[in-house]
Amino acid sequence: MSGFKIGSRQIGLNAPPFVIAEMSGNHNQSLERALAIVEAAAQAGAHALKLQTYTPDTMTLDLDQGEFHIGDPNSLWAGTSLYKLYQEAYTPWEWHQPIFERAKSLGMLAFSTPFDETAVDFLETLDVPAYKVASFENTDIPLIRKVAATGKPMIISTGMANVAELDESVREARAAGCRDLVLLKCTSTYPATPQNTHLRTIPHLRELFGCEVGLSDHTMGVGAAVAAVALGAVVVEKHFTLRRADGGVDATFSLEPAELASLVVETERAWQAMGQVQYGATSAEQKSLVYRRSLYVVADIAAGEIFSADNVRAIRPGLGLPPKHLEVVLGRRAGRDLPRGTPLSWDCLA
Repeated sequence: MSGFKIGSRQIGLNAPPFVIAEMSGNHNQSLERALAIVEAAAQAGAHALKLQTYTPDTMTLDLDQGEFHIGDPNSLWAGTSLYKLYQEAYTPWEWHQPIFERAKSLGMLAFSTPFDETAVDFLETLDVPAYKVASFENTDIPLIRKVAATGKPMIISTGMANVAELDESVREARAAGCRDLVLLKCTSTYPATPQNTHLRTIPHLRELFGCEVGLSDHTMGVGAAVAAVALGAVVVEKHFTLRRADGGVDATFSLEPAELASLVVETERAWQAMGQVQYGATSAEQKSLVYRRSLYVVADIAAGEIFSADNVRAIRPGLGLPPKHLEVVLGRRAGRDLPRGTPLSWDCLA
């Protein structure tokens, strides 16, 4: 795979990781805060800013009973309804354009996750450069077809999906017009634990589906993302907020600005460090070869004197014979006077 571009940004193994800052609901229903998040993401070095495009009514029904009520006591959102959660978290559609424009003015790409076909139609009017499909929608084949038909790059999170489900989604996306695809390893728990992240899936996804791969990361910190890059991730997505202490629906598992800056730097370092299979001294190491150990005269030796452990040792630097020849040298006689500090060579022997 030679990769492809999202906007002007190259996506693939031959380019630094593409880091996406996901705003989600961390704007806390304030456009001013949303724009501040955009500016902080740009200052931290993120390559893209991503939103989520839906309304409470396109997501669910306004009911607070049965399966529409979040009753799991371990959930971040326990005690509310799905409708109320999405009402709190959604980004008003009239905010999209000013948010996208602010991102572009700061040198970031900006796009979104649509959750139904009306969201795709709306985002097309904003000429987004790519689309993300969320884990909970990765089996929504009509939505996948709608997104794929735009012909723009698609990023699909794989949370909860088994291989058969992913195979169907990828086939449908390609059949509907998707040429450029990224699958993101994702664990759909909030926050996710490192133990439940299973990053070894990343190279398997690449091999299985013949597409670019990455990580949608809900763990704390940047360690999982750095490890993902070492396993071939070319895209890293993390939720982002100004301060977790400010609260918000996703604040608990979101990065703060200093952490996002670290993520950008450390994932690029990981990518740079991957390199290629390499043995022997690199060009940068050539000057260091002189500091290997070698055989040196460590006490003055007169011509005819026997080499011994008292007058020859393996020390730094490396201008003498390699240490492996020490046993051959010991017991031989010097061919000439050898002052202390002489690198031993074969012509020093009688």
